[in-house]
Amino acid sequence: MTYDPPFVIEARGVGKSFGDQAALRDIDLAIEPGVVVGVIGPSGCGKTTLIRLLTGISEPTIGELRVFGRDPRRFTTEDRRRFGYMPQLPVLFPNLSVWGNLTFVASVYGMSVRRRRPALLKLLELVDLVEHRHKKLADCSGGMQRRLTLAATLVHDPELLYLDEPTAGVDPILRERFWEHFRSLRDQGRTIVVPTQYVGEAVSCDVVAVMAAGRIITMQPPDRLAAFAFGGDPLTVVTDNGWLSPAHLSELRARPFVRSAHRTDAGLTLVVEDARRDQEAIEQFFRDAEVSVGSIDPHPVDFDEIFVRIIEAHVEPSERSAA
Repeated sequence: MTYDPPFVIEARGVGKSFGDQAALRDIDLAIEPGVVVGVIGPSGCGKTTLIRLLTGISEPTIGELRVFGRDPRRFTTEDRRRFGYMPQLPVLFPNLSVWGNLTFVASVYGMSVRRRRPALLKLLELVDLVEHRHKKLADCSGGMQRRLTLAATLVHDPELLYLDEPTAGVDPILRERFWEHFRSLRDQGRTIVVPTQYVGEAVSCDVVAVMAAGRIITMQPPDRLAAFAFGGDPLTVVTDNGWLSPAHLSELRARPFVRSAHRTDAGLTLVVEDARRDQEAIEQFFRDAEVSVGSIDPHPVDFDEIFVRIIEAHVEPSERSAA
């Protein structure tokens, strides 16, 4: 089996079972370098299991997997230095100080004493822990411990990062600072995989994999998720002189480029195949119907609504408890 060099991560037909329980099913991935990939899905959908396979901690039951062109189960020490993994559960030493924990991690990766202090202070500044660096980790809040774990993951400047729920328990201002840093690392050529329950964080990613019930339902740029969820481009049409008549509404729904059309207080919500291509046809229809259009704009949908629509359309009701 050959793998194309451009892909940092490639999975084909990967599944993972624990006894009779399938945690992952039919996972296909192809991730290029220099992107932020969000893995969006609820707790229990298989996000962490997938990351454990990608790091070589666990092995797939079926399928084939490559990271850096190698099977993660056969990684050398040098291979493992190329990635950083921020797990969900605490992994640092509660009886050491914040600074002591970070210094220990730096020594494990062979960072010289001369380089260590400025580099570690910069990381503590990123996670807003400089003033707490002498505090024992056991005396830090859960959010502070989470932030230190992120700093420890970044110590050796890895080219591939797995950040499992990196902003859990982090306030919105600091969360945005984290994402600014992730984007900066991306711009330097790093690849970042971010499993998260925060559906709204999809907008900060280059590509989003929507997971549910152990499957990747779709993998899209965030600005294409709405089209996937709605089955086309959703538009809001605001009318100036009343609604379409029932006959005109039925006629509009019958047009080949229209996926759906529903009345609203302002006019209607319209889903079409391609908003740019179909703009003139939409305007012409309303002119023929003698209904004045005030505006035709992309329908404002949030990522929570998009996620719910995708789950409802692609996950069987019996599977949703595991989604």
